[in-house]
Amino acid sequence: MFRNHVFTLSVLSLLVMGQAVTALAADACQPVFDAITKLVTVPSHSYSTGVINGKPTSAETIYVEGKTYMLAKGKWMLSPVTPSDVLQQELEDEKQGKSTCRFMRNEFANGEAAALYSMRRETETVKEDGQVWISKANGRALREEVDVDYGAAIGKGHLSARFEYRNVKAPI
Repeated sequence: MFRNHVFTLSVLSLLVMGQAVTALAADACQPVFDAITKLVTVPSHSYSTGVINGKPTSAETIYVEGKTYMLAKGKWMLSPVTPSDVLQQELEDEKQGKSTCRFMRNEFANGEAAALYSMRRETETVKEDGQVWISKANGRALREEVDVDYGAAIGKGHLSARFEYRNVKAPI
């Protein structure tokens, strides 16, 4: 049961971070997909909060040394979902989902110059409509705001995330 809870949190984190690229929107979505790739392939720490179906939710995820760590019920644990699993899911969503992205404007996020992109994605399991701020210096995701619709089973909500890349270490 606890492992299922951790997997669900991992999937929710993926959805917070999740962007996919379709052939039709590949050029506009490529910076977004590249930023998500960097999020799971370089040491990173994500902080996510939001409301799903009227209930508050929060999560922290660390990707480091090819492993994923999740903060669940106040305790860090090694997730069964690896960064490779995340990338594999993104590639599957890319092929089977529909995504569109659009550069909006230049802004600052987390104290860095950033390119703001809007994105929409629809897969078999979720519809997303949001914005992602991508560092102009290194192409990494800095922040994200997304409205999500998981369907009747889970409901609708809004999720916010910020991503950090400095001094990231395994928590356990």
